[in-house]
Amino acid sequence: MRHGKKFNHLSRQKGHRTAMLANMACSLIEHKRINTTVAKAKALKQFVEPLVTKSKEDTTHNRRIVFSYLRNKYAVTELFREVSAKVGDRPGGYTRIIKMGNRLGDNADMAMIELVDFNELYKGGKKEEKKATTRRSRAKKSDAKPATEAPAAETSENTEATE
Repeated sequence: MRHGKKFNHLSRQKGHRTAMLANMACSLIEHKRINTTVAKAKALKQFVEPLVTKSKEDTTHNRRIVFSYLRNKYAVTELFREVSAKVGDRPGGYTRIIKMGNRLGDNADMAMIELVDFNELYKGGKKEEKKATTRRSRAKKSDAKPATEAPAAETSENTEATE
């Protein structure tokens, strides 16, 4: 029975599982996105999101707590400098899991897990600005063409009438 077992053991013993999640979290912080299986991505999300929440408040105690999980001082430094600056106003949900399909070798479900604020493709505000400028420029061109064509036609008629 599975009573009281709330997390995925990932077919590993405790030491191997914690070391693997710590290494994956360091890679995620360093590269901002990694490819892995769906099960590992879900386990990593539960592992790394509390650490990102701790990094919002830069105290020695929080740095030591995060270091006890990650065991990599470079990852801790980057988490408290770059990542915490971008997620400072976000109330939660720091990671996104995107399913990628199946792996060729063993047909395992693959996924990409990434830090939400570091993805430039999903920022919708820039796309809306492009559409607005395109519409404005088209409207100006259509208004300008009839105004330039009309005087040219009048001048040709005037020259014919004078001759």
